[in-house]
Amino acid sequence: MWTVIVMLVLLLMGLPMMVPLVAGAFVILFSDFSFLKPELFMQQMIGGLQPVVLTAVPMFILAADIMLKGSTAQRMLDVIESFVGHWRGGLPVTTAVGCTMFGAVSGSTQATVVAMGRPLRPRLLDAGYSDKFTIALIINASDIALLIPPSIGMIIYGVATGTSVGDLFIAGILPGLLILALFSVYCIWKAKKLGIEPLAKHSWSERWHAMKRASLPAGFPIIIIGGIYSGIFSPTEAATVSVIYALFLEMVIYRGVTFSDLPKVAFSTGLITAVVFILVGAGAGFSWIISFAKIPDAILGGYIPYLSDHPVMLLVVIAVSFFVGCMFVDPIVVILILSPVFAPAISAAGVDPVHVGVVVTLQAAIGSATPPFGCDIFTAVAVFKKPYLDIIKGTPPFIALLLLATLLVIVFPQISLFLPELAN
Repeated sequence: MWTVIVMLVLLLMGLPMMVPLVAGAFVILFSDFSFLKPELFMQQMIGGLQPVVLTAVPMFILAADIMLKGSTAQRMLDVIESFVGHWRGGLPVTTAVGCTMFGAVSGSTQATVVAMGRPLRPRLLDAGYSDKFTIALIINASDIALLIPPSIGMIIYGVATGTSVGDLFIAGILPGLLILALFSVYCIWKAKKLGIEPLAKHSWSERWHAMKRASLPAGFPIIIIGGIYSGIFSPTEAATVSVIYALFLEMVIYRGVTFSDLPKVAFSTGLITAVVFILVGAGAGFSWIISFAKIPDAILGGYIPYLSDHPVMLLVVIAVSFFVGCMFVDPIVVILILSPVFAPAISAAGVDPVHVGVVVTLQAAIGSATPPFGCDIFTAVAVFKKPYLDIIKGTPPFIALLLLATLLVIVFPQISLFLPELAN
């Protein structure tokens, strides 16, 4: 009880998330396990950063930062608009598809908000869409980046549970496309309701030109997924290759990034990586202490036999728990803390951990754009220079669609398991 009170007070004081995590762990350590040396907690924090696959995180962040500095995002937008811009609702559909494609080359929701939001928000406003719809579309469509590989959220879940990151990557593709389809249908309906006229139709020569300009950026998902499943390289090596490819495109081919830009790009990557890794370390330490204290058994012990016999109900409980957690706490921390809590029930129920990973990552995606503390909300506040309340006004319909996607993935597990089974 005191642990919860201390963590809530520190959170309400506005301290960074790693402070309540460490403080909460030390409350448990000193009140219930005073015989344990604090050095053990520090060892667990350091140990949480040791998995080799975590080196993929800064590499994917660096690749995203390089592309943000260059012209990759705009090239992808041009080819999408050339094919769907003339639809009723074509511009918001272009936004949703653009966020999905950029997520497939960056793995970062926040990078996608910046890359897609800056060029597309003025165009959506000029076309007649409201600002609340425009911003909500951008921040929620950006969350597809957590499902379409490479996904930083899936890397963290794989580390926390020992699940294959490669299988998680490919399992997120169909759920990500499902969300894209739901968002696109809503955008088309919204455009018809508002009576907004579509853009002019592009000629095939214009489409061919746009495709040629975007052909090389399209190589990112091919390199990442194809390289992993052909056995050419591991997920970690794929991240390194993505950086090399991004540097080659932006510095040699497109010349949108120069050597003088690299220190600033590297500094940005370093700041984000430091935040992520501090959270991972603190989360690993907190996860260890609550496991040592057998808190997961105390929370779920009496329900494990029941949930083991009802896998769908187990997945619903997992989804609700992660959804609520990600509304208030950084998704990385929630994944690290709650995964061990549900591990016994998942094992007893015989649920595929890859399927669970997709459900969990989807909740992390929803939480990234859900009040009160979704990280994409605060990214949008900074990028669009709008008040917090204005940013969240248009989010409810998109959150409802994301929850619908969660339900479909739970009820129809083949949405997430079809491609991994096909690949294996």
